[in-house]
Amino acid sequence: MKKEWWHNKVAYQIWPKSFQDSNGDGIGDIPGIISHLDDLHSLGVGILWLSPVYCSPLADEGYDISDYYDIDPRFGTLEDMDRLIAEAKRRDISILMDLVVNHCSDEHIWFKKACADPEGPFGKFFYIEKHRPGDPMPTNWRSYFGGPVWDYLPGHTDYVYLHVFHRKQPDLNWENPILRKEVYKMINWWLDRGIAGFRIDAIINIKKALPFCNYPADRSDGLCSIQRMLEKATGVLGFLDEMAAETFHPHGAFSIAELFDNKLEDLPRFIGDNGCFSCIFDFAPEMLSKSQDGWMGAKPVTPDMWKAAVFGSQRLAGTTGFMANIIENHDEPRGVSRYLADGERSETAKKMLAGLSILLRGLPFLYQGQEIGMENTVFTSIDQADDCNTHGEYNAMLSAGLSPEQALSAVSRMSRDNARTPLQWTAGRNAGFTSGTPWYPLNPNFTQINYEEQRQRPDSLLNFYRALIALRKDPQWEETLVYGVTEPWLEHEHRFMAYYRRGPRTLLVLGNWQKQHRSLVLPSKPRQVLLSNLPQVSLFDSHIEMEGFQFLVLAMD
Repeated sequence: MKKEWWHNKVAYQIWPKSFQDSNGDGIGDIPGIISHLDDLHSLGVGILWLSPVYCSPLADEGYDISDYYDIDPRFGTLEDMDRLIAEAKRRDISILMDLVVNHCSDEHIWFKKACADPEGPFGKFFYIEKHRPGDPMPTNWRSYFGGPVWDYLPGHTDYVYLHVFHRKQPDLNWENPILRKEVYKMINWWLDRGIAGFRIDAIINIKKALPFCNYPADRSDGLCSIQRMLEKATGVLGFLDEMAAETFHPHGAFSIAELFDNKLEDLPRFIGDNGCFSCIFDFAPEMLSKSQDGWMGAKPVTPDMWKAAVFGSQRLAGTTGFMANIIENHDEPRGVSRYLADGERSETAKKMLAGLSILLRGLPFLYQGQEIGMENTVFTSIDQADDCNTHGEYNAMLSAGLSPEQALSAVSRMSRDNARTPLQWTAGRNAGFTSGTPWYPLNPNFTQINYEEQRQRPDSLLNFYRALIALRKDPQWEETLVYGVTEPWLEHEHRFMAYYRRGPRTLLVLGNWQKQHRSLVLPSKPRQVLLSNLPQVSLFDSHIEMEGFQFLVLAMD
């Protein structure tokens, strides 16, 4: 594997709307991000991904883009973006934009022109089909947000258009080479402006199984999961190779893709040397609670399930390339609320989860608030939900016969809104996020969990993340922690996770994922305890007593 400039970095995702408001309108913005670059530099962040800040009506919180070449006034200006790029570079932080090109907004000029002339050139930028009222839709696919993927083209009763996400997100027709050239022109415009690369949204969806056809229904609504179509679609790598050759590779840009259901035989094409992406996210742990029945079928994720998923991904990637190790992101509930059971969400346990993730082989990718252990928020009514997907899942659960209380309980566990509450900077007014009224209610626990308190406390979770990142960058251990292999140890031990990182040096990483203490006999006597999440380490030659949720990093040679 070729060594790249980003391999030893730690990445951080910002949800701009909820990061920091600079002007008192209650919405986070780019100047707010700039004001905290020193905090991110101090944490050890080297790559910063911004969720969409393009012009958008925000039907799907910015993932419905109406102008790829401009910044939404809610977030600032192009000049603000240029200043962010420059200020970040001064701190050795590279900026990633979000690349959303499976679909655009129905308010994009392309779609408006398609509506004006469905048979014209811009009609071919989308999947638009003739349709007579009363006839079946072209397919029975269910959108990711619920309901059919087809809707009538605005202003028409004889045409329908395809949207695999929200109805205000019409899918772009990648079969059209003219459309692809427009996309590549936009990508290169941003790379030339100084960004380091892109996080690439929902990219596997750009290839549809053609010609259109139905698949067996899998719910009472008579529709089938969009996944059935994707399983039949072939040829997406042709599009991705072309995009990389036209954009990323000539610029030496970093690209990380949102990609699910990775297969061993495809990985070299995706993330190997000269692959179409630099990196892909490891979604195996997040997929554990997914269900064909949506959120009502979502099951809790146990420590043993998480461990098995993570080790499976480590084996899959091997030394082919890097996956990004994540605990949470903007599309998932808070990781500590998902992977640590009720009653076990102590700061000690949060440190253990952080350490087990950060020190794996791959690119560590944090999400805003993860470094202080932000948790799921509190829902007392579905009216509190902002996310369109949350409302879709809630209505689907009611239609399936769940009570409002049962549906709200599932929403509380799974909603994307959990990750989108304003960042908790202080215990003061509005958690220091804004001087105005926050666009979304704060998590009530901000007085206990916030940056200000943890910045001042040496043994805080925030400072533990700093120590983990510093260890990964330490010249003594960097080669091993960045490029060394991951070798599980005592893999089948219940509620326990341990692995070697083997390279020029050998480290043993241990996590006791339970309240009870655990006695262990190590394979050999450790040379040094490099890191612990508790002040006391009970180590006697090769025998160790681990307290509940204790995390340790041991130098073994």
